[in-house]
Amino acid sequence: MIKKAVSRLLWVSLPVIFSCHTPEMNKQGNNEDSVFKPGEFGYDLEFLKKQDSGLVVLKNEQAQVIVSPRYQAKVFTSTSAGERAVSFGWINYLAFENKTDAHMHAYGGENRIWLGPEGGQFSLFFNPGSKMIFENWKTPAAFDTEGWNLITKNSKTVSLFKDMELINYKGTKLTMRVDRIIQILDLPEIMNMTGIPELKAVQVVGYETNNILTNKNDWEWTAATGMPCIWMLDMFKPSPATIVVVPFRLKAGEDFSGFATTNYFGEIPPDRLQHHDSLLIFKADGKNRGKLGIAARRAKNIAGSYDADNKILTVIIFDVDSKALYLNQEWNTIKPTFSGDAVNAYNDGPLADGKQMGPFYEIESVSPAAFLKPQASLSHRHAVFHFSGDEKELDGIAKKLLGLSLKNSLH
Repeated sequence: MIKKAVSRLLWVSLPVIFSCHTPEMNKQGNNEDSVFKPGEFGYDLEFLKKQDSGLVVLKNEQAQVIVSPRYQAKVFTSTSAGERAVSFGWINYLAFENKTDAHMHAYGGENRIWLGPEGGQFSLFFNPGSKMIFENWKTPAAFDTEGWNLITKNSKTVSLFKDMELINYKGTKLTMRVDRIIQILDLPEIMNMTGIPELKAVQVVGYETNNILTNKNDWEWTAATGMPCIWMLDMFKPSPATIVVVPFRLKAGEDFSGFATTNYFGEIPPDRLQHHDSLLIFKADGKNRGKLGIAARRAKNIAGSYDADNKILTVIIFDVDSKALYLNQEWNTIKPTFSGDAVNAYNDGPLADGKQMGPFYEIESVSPAAFLKPQASLSHRHAVFHFSGDEKELDGIAKKLLGLSLKNSLH
């Protein structure tokens, strides 16, 4: 049944390369003289060095990870096989030229930290009392445009922090510090975290982020004041043959709709979303805007995606607390405050006016609501792994980690 569902999403198409492998993107990147081709890690590294003189590159042999203090401590992109190999993250080159945006400076980046909730009674993205519509939506500058402070760095790890003051939808001023520690993982660490016994014909890059939120108010964050949560978002390049896979726990006879949100931006069409037993399969081609989520009580601590055109398997592993309260992030104040999701996936697509930010797709994880006393902290770990190479070996990894067989479902 799962194979049939995947087959319906991965229809036959001519092989394609990443969307950034185009003359248009070369122009947008302002990097015409580069010795690297668009889509290669070296190309993005050259471009980003021009944007952030303090750029940090973490290395483990051929695997590399780019971290930017200037651009909100985000991991912009990574590679598993050196500068001539594929650059995994989605970068919006044009956004660096647009100095003023009313809603969000979408620089891209395959791993960025935001704070939530986005909507709901304690929203950080809407002014108090405003209607929750796109025209009023605004990403706070602290994690949209402002730079972060570098604490320490070496070839394997970088630590950064940012002090913030944010006003939520209730009008509460929240004072906080956010720390972020990013570490590239060596092969034994990757094996230990994933449980994969060996890699033969597959290349991999993996890194872990530890994200720490500290209450700097002199009073406790409660249900009366509101509180934030840590929100991790990974932006990747879509293709016609990319799917997002979200494993979940479902008891026999249990109603799927009771813990899955599929209508963040309108109901996701049935030909783009399939579910069966313990898997959600979501088409991620960057052509239709939609978002889904799984509640913490049924979420697993893992999700991923597979690009069949380019033979790239991406896996994220993150913290989940099935007994904790998660904040509603939907753009309304009707849904119960603590009914939010722990894991999300987003497929970009045109807005009603035809404009589009991407295309890209996202896999996201969220921390529980931060009920914190003064000076207390909440941490949220989120790791990213990219596997590329032999399809048969990737199939074994996908089955072990995500419960999805790639065989007989790619053509």
